[in-house]
Amino acid sequence: MSYPVTFEVDYIERRSRLTAFFRLILAIPMAIWIYIYSLVVAFLLIIVWLVIVFTARYPQWLYEFVAGYTRLLARFTAYIALLCDPYPPFGPSDKPDYPVRMHFAGPLEHYSRLKTFFRFILAIPIAILRYVMQLLLEIGAVAAWFVIVVTGKMPRGLFDLMVLANSYMARSDAYLYLLTETYPPFQDEQTRAAGTAAQPI
Repeated sequence: MSYPVTFEVDYIERRSRLTAFFRLILAIPMAIWIYIYSLVVAFLLIIVWLVIVFTARYPQWLYEFVAGYTRLLARFTAYIALLCDPYPPFGPSDKPDYPVRMHFAGPLEHYSRLKTFFRFILAIPIAILRYVMQLLLEIGAVAAWFVIVVTGKMPRGLFDLMVLANSYMARSDAYLYLLTETYPPFQDEQTRAAGTAAQPI
C-alpha cells in the first residue's frame, strides 16, 4: 500500500542562469509569506493535537489548512533549492501544472490517541533524519547553483539526490504535523518515479 503523502518533481534539464543566480533574492517575498503562514499553523497544531487526543479525529478543515501549508513549504523548499525554475504559487491548493506536487490522502477515520499524545517523543528519529536530509539538500543546492550558473543545466544525478532529500523532508513534515500517524518511508514509489521524463524547453 502506498504512503498517504506523495511528493513529485518534474525533471527539466535546461535552467535559467539568471533566475538561478538571484534565487535567494527572488525567494524573499515567498519566505515572508511562509513565515506568516507558519505562525498560524503552529497555533493550530496545538489545537489539532488536543482535538485528536480527545476525539481521535482530525477535523477536515484543519487537515486541509495544515496540508496546504505543508504543500506550500515543500514547493518553496524545492524552488529555493533549484529543483525547479517557475516561481511557486502563493496559494496552498494543489496545482497539477506546477512542476512540484504534493498530494494527501485525507484525514484518517480514526487516529490513535496514544500515538498522537506521544508524537513529540515518537518523532525524534524522524526529526533527526529530516535534519540530515536538509543538510544533504542544502549541499546539493549549492552544487546545483554553481553548475546551473555555469552550464544552464541541472545534472540528472544531482537532481535525483536532491529530490530524495526534499521528498523525505516533505513527508516527514506531514508526520510531524499530525497529518499521518505512519512513519514516513525513506523512499517511496512516487519519489523514484518523479521527473522520469525530461520536459523540452
